[in-house]
Amino acid sequence: MKSRLFPFIVLLFFVQTAFCQTLKGIIVDKNETPILGASVSCRNSHAHTSYDGVFELNTSLPDTLYIECFGYEQKKVLLTQASYTLKIVLKEKVFQLEDVVITHDLKSTSTSANIQLQTNPVSSSQEILRTVPGIMIGQHAGGGKAEQIFLRGFDLDHGTDIKLSVDGIPVNMVSHAHGQGYADLHFVIPETVEKIDYAKGSYTAEQGNFNTAGYVDFQTRNKLDQNMGLVEIGMFNSQRYLSMFNVYDKAQNHAYAAVEYTGTDGYFQSNQNFRRVNLFGKYSGLNKTGGRTQFTASHFTSSWDASGQIPHRAVDNGSIGWFGAINDTEGGTTSRTNLALSTTHFPSDKLVIKNSLYFSHYDFELFSNFTFFERDSLNGDQIKQVENRNILGGESKIKQYVTISKGKLYFEEGVGFRYDKINDNELSYTKSRETTLQNVQLGDVEEINSFAFVSANWELGSWLINPGLRIDQFNFVYADQLALSKLSQTGRVLSPKLNFIYQKKSSLQYFFKNGYGFHSNDSRVVVQQTAKRTLPRSFSSDLGIIIKPIPSLIINFSLWQLFLEQEFVYVGDEGIVELSGKTQRSGVEFDFKYEIISGLFIYNNVNATLARSIDDKAGENYIPLAPSFINTGGLSYKSSRKIAGNIQYRYLANRPANEDYSLTADGYFIVDGNINYTLRDWTIGLVVQNILNTKWKETQFATTSRLKNETEAVEEIHFTPGTPFNLRLKLVYRF
Repeated sequence: MKSRLFPFIVLLFFVQTAFCQTLKGIIVDKNETPILGASVSCRNSHAHTSYDGVFELNTSLPDTLYIECFGYEQKKVLLTQASYTLKIVLKEKVFQLEDVVITHDLKSTSTSANIQLQTNPVSSSQEILRTVPGIMIGQHAGGGKAEQIFLRGFDLDHGTDIKLSVDGIPVNMVSHAHGQGYADLHFVIPETVEKIDYAKGSYTAEQGNFNTAGYVDFQTRNKLDQNMGLVEIGMFNSQRYLSMFNVYDKAQNHAYAAVEYTGTDGYFQSNQNFRRVNLFGKYSGLNKTGGRTQFTASHFTSSWDASGQIPHRAVDNGSIGWFGAINDTEGGTTSRTNLALSTTHFPSDKLVIKNSLYFSHYDFELFSNFTFFERDSLNGDQIKQVENRNILGGESKIKQYVTISKGKLYFEEGVGFRYDKINDNELSYTKSRETTLQNVQLGDVEEINSFAFVSANWELGSWLINPGLRIDQFNFVYADQLALSKLSQTGRVLSPKLNFIYQKKSSLQYFFKNGYGFHSNDSRVVVQQTAKRTLPRSFSSDLGIIIKPIPSLIINFSLWQLFLEQEFVYVGDEGIVELSGKTQRSGVEFDFKYEIISGLFIYNNVNATLARSIDDKAGENYIPLAPSFINTGGLSYKSSRKIAGNIQYRYLANRPANEDYSLTADGYFIVDGNINYTLRDWTIGLVVQNILNTKWKETQFATTSRLKNETEAVEEIHFTPGTPFNLRLKLVYRF
C-alpha cells in the first residue's frame, strides 16, 4: 500500500512546487494613492505594504489573499492563475481600532497621531500639532506668531529642536529674525491634512537639521471626496470661513483648491485685530510609469496686534487686569508663498524614485517689548524684527529592493539641498511701531545646506535591522550692512543611526533606536565665531514596546535619553537666543488608545522627563522652562451615525523658570470639547475651549523689566494669559 502511495506523494510535491511562486502587487485607495502598512497574508506567508503600496510574498496555488488596513474594509482575493502582478483597491470604512496592524518598520509610532486624526479631525492650526502625542503648544503674541512648542523635556521655543515640514516643504527657518528654527505652521489649512508622519528622537537618516527631539511631517490629501463650505463664529468676534472645492476630477487626475479666512478681536482688553487669509491648491495625477506627479501652491498673509507678556507684579498691584497690557502696540505682519513639485516613478518592481523641488517666499515683521523701560526710560524698549526671505530646495530619493538568500533587504538613498537668501535681516529699537530709534543688527544672510543620506532595512525573520548615515554640509554668509563687512564660514556634520526592531507577530513589537542629530546655529553667530560649535550635535536612544494585548487596545511605552552639545536659551530683552552648554534629558513615555465600544475611544499620553545642564553645579543646573511632566488625554466618539464629539484635557506641571529654580513657571490643567451633528449634507457643531474657565498662564518667562514708575528693574515671571471660556458655533455644508 505504501509503495502505491509514494508516487502520488512525489507527484503532489512537484505539483505544489511548480505552482509555488512569488506574488507581487500594489495596494491603493480609490484615488490610486498607495496605502502604507496594509497587512497582506495568504496560507503560508505574510507581508506589509511599503510607503509606495508595494508588497511581495510567496504563495502556492490555489490560495486566498487577505488584506487588512485600518480605515479600510477587509478584502479577500482568490488566487487561481499561474502568475500574478496585482493591483488591489481598498474601500474606506468607519475607523475601528481593531483594524490597526503594528507594522514591521520604524514608523509604527506614527499610528497614534493618525488614529487621533481619524477619530477627531483638527479644526485649527494649533490642533494640528496637538495630534502628536506628547506635544504641547502655547501662543503668546495675538495669534499671528508661531506657537511655543514643548516636547520631551524641551522648551523648543518656536522650533529649535523639532523639524517640521508639510508635504516635504520645510517649515523651520534658519537664521530667523526672531529665533533659530522659527516654525510658523499657520499657512496650513487644517482640513487639508490627511496624514501625519512623525518620530521622536533623531533616528531617521532622511531627516536633518533640527531633528533632535523629533520631527513631524504633515501630508495633505490628494483629492476631495466632496466640496465643502464652512462658517464658524464665536465669542470675542471670532470668525472663520472656509471653502474647499474640486477644480478637476477625472479618471486618476485630481485638482482642488481651498480658501480660508480667520479673524478675531481676542479676549484681551486691547483689541487684537487678528486677521489671516489662506489659499491652497493641489494637483495629483498618475504618470506614464504608474507613479504620481503632484504640484501644490499655497499663500497666506496675517496681521495682528498683541498685548505682550505682562509682569506679575503689575497684575498683583492692580495697575493692569489679568488680560491687560503694559504696551499694547506690539504685533506684526507675516506672509508666505509656497510652490512644490514632486514626482514618483517605478522603473521596476524593485526600484522607486522620488524627486521633489520647492520654492518659498517669506516676509516677517514683529514688534515686541519684553522689558518695558529698563533700557530706555523715555521711549521704552520696543524692538522690531524684520526679514524678507526666499528658499529654494530639492531632494532626490531612491528606494531599492535587493534579493538575498536570507530575509529581505532594501536601501533608501537620497541627496538634496536647501538655499536660504535672507534680505534685510533686522533688529531695531522702535517706538509705538512707527519710529525707528536705532538699528542694532541689519544685514543679509545666505545659507546653503547640501546633504546626502543612506539607510538599509534588513528584515531577517522577526528582526528588522536599520543602520543609516547622513552627511550635511553648511555654508554660512553674513553681509553686515552696519559694519560694511562680509563674513563666511563652513561646517560639516555626520549623523550615524542604528535601529533594531523585533516583531514576532502583528500585535507586538520591541524597538531599540539610536541616532545622532543636530541643530544649526544662526549664521550671524557662526561667522562672528561666537559659537563654540557651528552644528551642535545630539545623541538619543529609545528602548520600548508597542503592543495590542486585545484588538481594541494599543499601547506604546518607551524609555529614552537625549544628550545635546549646546542648548539654545531665549533672551526676552533682545528677542534673540543665546548659546548655553551641554544638557542631558532622560524620560519615560506611555501612550494608549482604547476603543470602548464601536466608535468610542479613550486615549492618554504621559511624558515624564528629568532635564539638567551638564556644565553647571547641582542646584544651579535646571534648564529654564523645560517641562518635567506632560499629560494629555480625552474621550472621542465618531461613527457612521449622526453624532460625533470629543472632550480632551492637557496638563503641564510646574517647571523651573530659571537655572536655580528660584522662579517657577506655573502649570495648568485645561479641558476643551466639541460636539457635531450631521444630517444629510449638513453638519452643525459646537466647539468649547477651556470648559472649566480656568485662569491660567499660557506662556511664561523669567524676565528682568522696569515699569515707567519704577527706579529699579525687577526679575520675575512675565506671562501671557491663556484663553478663558470660549464658545464657537460651526456650520458645514458638503456638496
